[in-house]
Amino acid sequence: MINKDFEESINKRSEKGLSSDTVVGTFQYNKSFGFVIPDDKSLGTDIFIPKSGFGKARHNHKVVVKITKLPKKGKKAEGRIIEVIGGINQAGVDMLSIIKEYGLPSEFPKNVIQEAKRVSRKTDKKDIPYRKDKREDVIFTIDGEDAKDLDDAVRVTKSENGNYILDVHIADVSYYVKENSLLDQEALLRGTSVYMLGRVIPMLPRELSNGICSLNAGEDRFTLSCTMEIDKNGNVVNSDVYKGIINVSKRMNYHDVQKIIDGSDKQILEKYKDYIKDFKLMEELAKILKNKRAENGYLNLDIPESEIILDIEGKAIDVHKYETSFANEIIEQFMLIANETIAEKFYWLEAPFIYRVHEDPDIDKVKELNKFLFNFGLKVKITQDKVYPKEFAKILEEVKGKEEERVISTLVLRTMKVARYEAENKGHFGIAGKYYCHFTSPIRRYPDLFIHRIISKYLEENYDVSENYLEEHFEQAEKRAAQSSEREKIATKAERDADKLKKAEYMLNKIGEEYDGIISSVTQFGVFVELENTVEGLVRFENLGDEYFEYDENRKILIGEKTKITFKIGDKMKVRVINASKELRQVDFERK
Repeated sequence: MINKDFEESINKRSEKGLSSDTVVGTFQYNKSFGFVIPDDKSLGTDIFIPKSGFGKARHNHKVVVKITKLPKKGKKAEGRIIEVIGGINQAGVDMLSIIKEYGLPSEFPKNVIQEAKRVSRKTDKKDIPYRKDKREDVIFTIDGEDAKDLDDAVRVTKSENGNYILDVHIADVSYYVKENSLLDQEALLRGTSVYMLGRVIPMLPRELSNGICSLNAGEDRFTLSCTMEIDKNGNVVNSDVYKGIINVSKRMNYHDVQKIIDGSDKQILEKYKDYIKDFKLMEELAKILKNKRAENGYLNLDIPESEIILDIEGKAIDVHKYETSFANEIIEQFMLIANETIAEKFYWLEAPFIYRVHEDPDIDKVKELNKFLFNFGLKVKITQDKVYPKEFAKILEEVKGKEEERVISTLVLRTMKVARYEAENKGHFGIAGKYYCHFTSPIRRYPDLFIHRIISKYLEENYDVSENYLEEHFEQAEKRAAQSSEREKIATKAERDADKLKKAEYMLNKIGEEYDGIISSVTQFGVFVELENTVEGLVRFENLGDEYFEYDENRKILIGEKTKITFKIGDKMKVRVINASKELRQVDFERK
């Protein structure tokens, strides 16, 4: 049975984006032999390491082991150590273990770095006459304070007819990363940048992502730009796509922009007094765009992200909700409208393209969601086996500001299908839009880079592109979309595992402490409780109290055999931390 389970787990690893013949784990030395305890607990057994397979591994080293024999006839799987990551308590080894586990390419090949270094560090003057010169415009980047790869910049003005003019300038990465170059091949292999708590595994070498491709203030930069004329109702009445050259006036961060909007900090207001009207105009337009989206049924899922603070050695010292403000919303709304405008334009041109697709949820899953929502007196309306975004939007609006908002938003998200990349436009349920693509982040996402090349080609050829080019790139779009979707899935899993590991590490010092939480999930073996700081832990049946609990699958609740007390999603629960494991990436609670 163990043999069969091990083989099944090994086969399933590839579905998770993990290697099927190498495993990351902790090496344990035992005189003439050793064994590796896998980080992937689904394998269910240790891996025997003969002395000849130790390599340079020492006791309690994190290692990569290659499986040489599958378990059979009561014997464990056998392997040999092919890489030593470091000691289990060594700074950074935990994150490096996840990187190795998912096979993420943490280093760039030398020839790729050399190619990146050969790229000019300045804009080529000979190409400037073929671009719209926007260097005299007042243009801003608005990002997090620590951001280094700045790939979008914005400007809002008003026309004489009262309409808004929104300029979205995106770094022209495709100008520097040519199709089929070494840089392009490596970017495709990676598919996306991966963000793992203070460590970034970039899609492009830093020589480009932090250099000539980053829209740094005060420096000339080539862009692929979209200018949109937007009326007072949030409709794009006219648009233009073009190659540009800009020089960003000011690099801004979300905190300062919010202080300008609020008028809450005299020093900041004085510092940016010449630009206050610009940010007020941005706020005005962003609110119009947001209201229009709300009318269309845009799913505004208020699920705060975690902010995990690390010390200089990479150890988690604080976990809390990542606070966002309307300044974040401004950039989000501007990027959304640019992505939609580009997608619609090139859809009607029947261009080879990569779209961001989010299909309608399965009706069966919506019915399952309604079982949960019944406990709150809510229901998603299904019409002739069809559900519309507005129905979900109504639910989210109904719970806004209430204690159960976070839980219900999470449940709605779990009901949705996973967004992906496709060469065929199938609409985007989550934003309630017919046309959507990713255009605004070519430094960190390959689909954006791919469509930048398509857009550039159409602009260069005055929208008269040869049949040979179309045929070749329609085929490319399908392959690149599939590859990018797969790489995104792997990156997401690695990022989530990193978060879980660091949250468990943080809670190691909180064992015995009590917290108020909300039940986020009910299962047949216990309940998951989420704390205000975003940490989630499991309360098993035996830690729920002094009675037996029965799981009612239809109503998704637990019922106490003696007291008839019930536990359901959204209920408050006071808990005590009883265990935390970095290795298992989980936290255990008991009910108080």
